[in-house]
Amino acid sequence: NELGIYDMSGNVYEWCQDRKGSYSSSSQVNPTGAASGSYRVRRGGYWSSSARYCRSSDRSSSSPGYRDFDLGLRLVLSE
Repeated sequence: NELGIYDMSGNVYEWCQDRKGSYSSSSQVNPTGAASGSYRVRRGGYWSSSARYCRSSDRSSSSPGYRDFDLGLRLVLSE
């Protein structure tokens, strides 16, 4: 994509640092969700999801202790 990030969706849901919560209705760059809360955001779909979930804009949440075969994370190196 335009950020140079590859394979953004379709393998596993990805844990995000964001907490579950509504985004502000104003225009934002890199919104982070709620300022507090225990549930964390996961994005995208996984290899067995229907097409509507295999996109980076798909957003759901789980407790931090949630574990399953369809959930992973992405390591990013910033230069």
